[in-house]
Amino acid sequence: MSPTSKVGESVSTSDKANRHASPFSSPTQKFPVTNFVKMLLAELRVQRGIALPLVAMNLAWFAKTAITTAFLGHLGELSLAGGALGFTFANVTGFSVLNGLSGAMEPICGQAHGAKNVSLLHKTLLMTTLLLLLVTLPISFLWLNVDKILICFGQQQDISIVARIFVSYLLPDLWVTSLLCPLKAYLSSQCMTLPSMFSSCVALVFHIPVNMLLSKAMGLKGVSIAVWISDLIVVILLATYVVVVESRNGSRWWKEGGWWDQSMKDWIRLLKLCGSCCLNTCLEWWCYEILVLLTGHLPKAKQALGVLTIVLNFDYLLYSVMLSLATSVSTRVSNELGANRANHAYKSACVSLTIGVISGCIGSLMMVAVRGVWGNLFSHDKGIIKGVKKMMLFMALIEVFNFPVAVCGGMVRGTARPWLGMYANLCGFYFLALPLAVVFAFKLHLGLVGLFLGLLIGIVTCLILLLTFIARINWVEEATKAQTLVRNPHTQQVDGNEGNERIEAHENHQV
Repeated sequence: MSPTSKVGESVSTSDKANRHASPFSSPTQKFPVTNFVKMLLAELRVQRGIALPLVAMNLAWFAKTAITTAFLGHLGELSLAGGALGFTFANVTGFSVLNGLSGAMEPICGQAHGAKNVSLLHKTLLMTTLLLLLVTLPISFLWLNVDKILICFGQQQDISIVARIFVSYLLPDLWVTSLLCPLKAYLSSQCMTLPSMFSSCVALVFHIPVNMLLSKAMGLKGVSIAVWISDLIVVILLATYVVVVESRNGSRWWKEGGWWDQSMKDWIRLLKLCGSCCLNTCLEWWCYEILVLLTGHLPKAKQALGVLTIVLNFDYLLYSVMLSLATSVSTRVSNELGANRANHAYKSACVSLTIGVISGCIGSLMMVAVRGVWGNLFSHDKGIIKGVKKMMLFMALIEVFNFPVAVCGGMVRGTARPWLGMYANLCGFYFLALPLAVVFAFKLHLGLVGLFLGLLIGIVTCLILLLTFIARINWVEEATKAQTLVRNPHTQQVDGNEGNERIEAHENHQV
């Protein structure tokens, strides 16, 4: 897709007049209050249709993890310790990387969908899948040597050996996830999230009987195999859905859909976005794992680890909502920029940020409300229960800022600039949160409170940086860049009221 001078012609006169307006001001003229309310309600309906199925899908994923942990617990203390350690290692070194890399599809496919560039959608799906399959090779080598790595970091030999057995039989899930992540991103970028929700729920229903059957027959190995069988069910269902939908659009969609029309420029752009998205995801993910490791060095480490694990379990439930809101805003912003509607992209971002702030307050209140009973669900130790009550107050304060941070991260991904989120995470988590956590916890002897205090300061810093980056976005210029990058050369550029009506009609049909 080469730049063309006609791109600028599609920008409305009002957008051109406001090209040098205040960075975080609306790039369009003022509308009557009634029109603004209608627009706001319409945007809320669209985002509800995207986000709610994603919340259900992510909750199903967390439920699958909880079921796996429960079956490991039934196999004995050693199997639980080794399996949980192996699963954590797999998440940190494998699944977080694959999920992060597939995040590059959100801006490319989202903007391509807005620009009606089906060819770019198809080849991005294929390119990302091939890239993820290639990345699984070094990750597989790492997993096969997990016991040696864990022993080098001071883990007990018997637990490390069990972790290697669990991870070895989990290897096929790397290849399954390499297919699953691009499929989910491909569909969500087109506002189609219901298929992912239904397929995840179906897989969750099968996950329990599969675990019962395989754990009884194969023990630890069976529990590991059940994980990738459930993911494979989701892949089969989503792949079938994509084939059926694409077949309806034309009988020769595989040959003529642009799947193989790839250039070096396409690969370079994808790799740049993949690197930023991967680091963005992994930096945040790894920070929490480092906090867990630091907790193991505190006085009364077992009690502190129990408290932290129980508190983070509630945070993981809220994270399913955060992740859904981030994907939703990324989809909306990228779709509108691809459709060359800067004002709609700006307003979608504002609505999403408002939802993020409100959701953060609601999540915080929920955490405060259940802090008295949450600890009792996991432990009968009075020290742990008391610690959970105390630390959930700190975590509730963190959630107020955590939600807007997630939404802002989705926003910068939608503008195809995920490196802004990467810089914010690097500064907030690694230059501030972790060093301050060490100082507060070990030098000032604040213990677990010090770790949470450092995390709070880091997340607030992240939010400030992201809001600063977003405030400097010129939405008209971003829309113009999107037209240059993903404009379909085979589709005539539409502009004016007629073009907007055609785009809105198409999106209403999709939703």
